[in-house]
Amino acid sequence: MTLDMIPTTEPTAGAHPHGGRLVLRPVQKSDAGLFAMYAGDRRVAAGTRGIPHPLPPGAAEAFVARAMSEQRSEDVWVMDGSASGLAEVLGVVSLKKLDRDQSEIAYWVAPAFWNAGFASEAVRAILAANPQGSRTIFAAVFQDNPQSARVLTNCGFEYIGDAEAFSVARNARVPTWTYLRRM
Repeated sequence: MTLDMIPTTEPTAGAHPHGGRLVLRPVQKSDAGLFAMYAGDRRVAAGTRGIPHPLPPGAAEAFVARAMSEQRSEDVWVMDGSASGLAEVLGVVSLKKLDRDQSEIAYWVAPAFWNAGFASEAVRAILAANPQGSRTIFAAVFQDNPQSARVLTNCGFEYIGDAEAFSVARNARVPTWTYLRRM
């Protein structure tokens, strides 16, 4: 599968001519510096399962290499706001292909851009494009991150239960809420 640019269509102030305030574009090598800065923030890392804290040297470059690899295990897009005069990297959204036409969505937004609707805009764009042709998309968020849960419910996801997941940054299993969206 090739990763294409996915325009968003949120009708918001400051929108660029192609739709929303941001586009979802493939990861590029030049993103590594901003990834390191943002993902190196403990608040970002602690909200994810896989980002370590502190971020080891070379981790951002390794993430970029995995995201750009033809043998990648997930498709990753950058939330790019540069066409609207915003930052080139606002955050990341990804889809991991599961079996039986299912996928899992995950995302993070840099703290400077929290509570501005960027995650919701990106998730809605992924759902509208459905680039993996999924029949069902799952998501899990840590229970101490209700803002992320609100993104999912605002995008039509339904709560299906509690679980737990290991967070590398926290070095612990953390309670999660699991959501699903039928396409």
